[in-house]
Amino acid sequence: MPYRKSNTWKSLDWWTVVIYLIMVTAGWFNIYASSYDFDQVSIFDLSGRAGMQMIWILISFVVGFSILMIDSDWYDIFAYWIYAFIIFLLIITIFFSPEIRGSRSWLVIGPVRLQSAEFAKFATALSIARMMGNYDFKLTQFKNFVKILLLFFVPMGLILMQKETGSALVFLALFLVLYREGMSGFVLFLGFWAILLFVLEIRYENIIWGETSVGKLIPLLLIIPCISFIMYDHEKRRRFIKYFLIVSAIVFGLATLVSLFFIFDLCIAALAIIGVITLILLFLFIKYREKHYLYIACFALFSVAFLYSVDYVFDEVLEPHQRIRIEVALGMIDDPGGAGYNVNQSKIAIGSGGFFGKGYLNGTQTKLKYVPEQDTDFIFCTVGEEHGFLGSVLTLILFLTLILRLLFLAERQRSTFKRVYGYCVAAFIFFHLAINIGMVIGIMPVIGIPLPFFSYGGSSILAFTILLFIFLRLDASRNERL
Repeated sequence: MPYRKSNTWKSLDWWTVVIYLIMVTAGWFNIYASSYDFDQVSIFDLSGRAGMQMIWILISFVVGFSILMIDSDWYDIFAYWIYAFIIFLLIITIFFSPEIRGSRSWLVIGPVRLQSAEFAKFATALSIARMMGNYDFKLTQFKNFVKILLLFFVPMGLILMQKETGSALVFLALFLVLYREGMSGFVLFLGFWAILLFVLEIRYENIIWGETSVGKLIPLLLIIPCISFIMYDHEKRRRFIKYFLIVSAIVFGLATLVSLFFIFDLCIAALAIIGVITLILLFLFIKYREKHYLYIACFALFSVAFLYSVDYVFDEVLEPHQRIRIEVALGMIDDPGGAGYNVNQSKIAIGSGGFFGKGYLNGTQTKLKYVPEQDTDFIFCTVGEEHGFLGSVLTLILFLTLILRLLFLAERQRSTFKRVYGYCVAAFIFFHLAINIGMVIGIMPVIGIPLPFFSYGGSSILAFTILLFIFLRLDASRNERL
């Protein structure tokens, strides 16, 4: 095939570059505002957070420019090598990094501290894009799906060993990429379903009606219509499903009436109904050899097993501070002076900004240091307090514009490698945005995820710059091969 070398600077998507520069600049000014005190008179003062962030911004610009100068094929060829090197760094970090704030996630090299987990994002994205870009790769093949899962579960596991739960959870965003590339939507549904069961069990476990735990009864009752709905989508003889739902309702209704006179656990009745439909599904699978019956039966068993394992995971696996943060987010406890302090102060700061905000450098919550970590994980509360509802909305629109632009660029790629990598970039930024904003306004647990390009931190801005500019370089070369 003929080969044409394109001019990188003419083919570069300058709209994305402009959005990037606006976000980095806005983040820099907000870092200065959040860490400002009256003794620090200049944003360029290198002894302050804003001055240090300026250094990292300049370093990121140099790195981003260098990335654009490298041939685009290099990222495809060396994707696995980059991934292997970052995995090595993650392992080294576990054993040789000092413990900082309860985690071992920082590599200390003289005066410089780097968080290796941040750089695992672009390395994992490259490796996944490289594997899925193979000519004979099909995600629907089970062995290929397992290989892809291993590529991002390995760094997840290593980051969890560093006790950086938030950074590890970010990799779950890659499931959105897999869905775009052909993964069954049922896998995403399983994820949301597991979260729903977890939340219902934790939130209502201590509410007891007679001998029945409401936290277990509600999920069990939800499993029954969910199984029926999945069967309805596959089953041709749908009258059977209607009869099953009617009979289930009658049986549970009778069990409820009986429980008014003879107290017993209604979960037993719900489990009996689920058990009967599971046996029926297994019988249909054996009789007709149709795999979807087996899959639905496995879903029922998985749901019950997961539900009854939630208590153990919550009490024995999660750390105490993680349990408290989940309980605060779910409204189970009110801990304004402890785990809920950051969120409460953040809400006060955002709410006090009103529609137009208090003005730049005039945020009282910020100046009096009421919000901990306000220039890192809680940087958005500075935006809300000083620039108000209007500034907050404009910030969100800026992020939305960037994400939509990335999706547009990903869709116009001619190779699977470039398209998949582009979707990985968009997914990572979207996940960070959603979790960080949800964390700041109190609808999600505090798990320590920075706001891309806004939060203070050299590792964060450098890693996101690398992640973004690799894609910009790949996009600039999209027309080289004809």
